[in-house]
Amino acid sequence: MNVGVVSDTHDNREIVESAAGLFAGRVGAVVHCGDMVAPFSVTPFDRDYDFYAVRGNNDGEWMLRDAVRSFGAYLGEFGKLSLGGKSIAVYHGTNRPIVDALVNCGDYDYVLHGHSHQQTHERTGDTVRINPGGVSTGPGDDEPPAAVVLDTDSGDATFHDLP
Repeated sequence: MNVGVVSDTHDNREIVESAAGLFAGRVGAVVHCGDMVAPFSVTPFDRDYDFYAVRGNNDGEWMLRDAVRSFGAYLGEFGKLSLGGKSIAVYHGTNRPIVDALVNCGDYDYVLHGHSHQQTHERTGDTVRINPGGVSTGPGDDEPPAAVVLDTDSGDATFHDLP
């Protein structure tokens, strides 16, 4: 199964539209790792795939939860999914020791997170940690925003730069 992974879109309409379009017809599910910020920045993901989202530290609007629930699943602070026969933990990533604990516990095939805006794809034991990066929000955010297409059958994770 192909799974789209995106995070930290920070209500940047151009990035949101680009990611939603990238995933259309290509994936069976999309996981947003938080920091969507506003309801208008999730509705473009209402497409031909399942949608799952966790809360990020900049997701202050309560209407955001309702916007996601209108077409997808809002997982709150943490989510555990089974997609393509793989066990997946989803957490925004605000607390790095929690991310590390999720990776090191050995309960998950994948740990998906964001928050740091730094692209990461690394294996620890049998667990793969993926952070797609995010929209630049200030100094030190030098990587372009990206989205990931994860093939749960092969384990391949392909990063796609977003405009």
